[in-house]
Amino acid sequence: MDAIKNITERNSARELIEPHPSKDEMQIVFKAALRAPDHAWLRPSKFIQVSGDKRKKLSDIFLKTARELNDELTELQIEKYHNAPFRAPMIIILTSSPKEHPKVPAIEQIISTGCAGQNILLSLNALGYGAIWRTGTFAFNKQISKNLGLEDGSEVIGYIYTGTMTGSNKKIPNLNIDEYVNVW
Repeated sequence: MDAIKNITERNSARELIEPHPSKDEMQIVFKAALRAPDHAWLRPSKFIQVSGDKRKKLSDIFLKTARELNDELTELQIEKYHNAPFRAPMIIILTSSPKEHPKVPAIEQIISTGCAGQNILLSLNALGYGAIWRTGTFAFNKQISKNLGLEDGSEVIGYIYTGTMTGSNKKIPNLNIDEYVNVW
């Protein structure tokens, strides 16, 4: 796939079904992720790949975390958190572990993980898969980091729901570039 076409035509998938990428395809995806800009080669980005029956484990962690954060969950919220990991056949959890460094602030390292996430989305698209990046209650949350067993200082910055796109795509907006660029 042409790189510019991949970037300009990538779209977040509304609905995802099987199949999800194979082990060999995911090696390509993660290799691309680790090519994200990384000042001083601090390697702040790590990923958790969840699929198949392991989505139940993630569902349990979501529910446990939700209950720890709010002891008055509604039945609708419980159902939403329980079902969230089953909205796609695979979920890639993006985590960032900023390191102390005199020239590379933590926010730059978190942005590096965000760039890794974009590389994942573009790689999946190039391989013919659909994906959508989600955040919400369980991103940038110390409790979910603890319940996932992440190392101290590590946090989830997003979840990339992955599979084969089905249904209709969202319309890609035709943006007026002049509204976003100031040329000096």
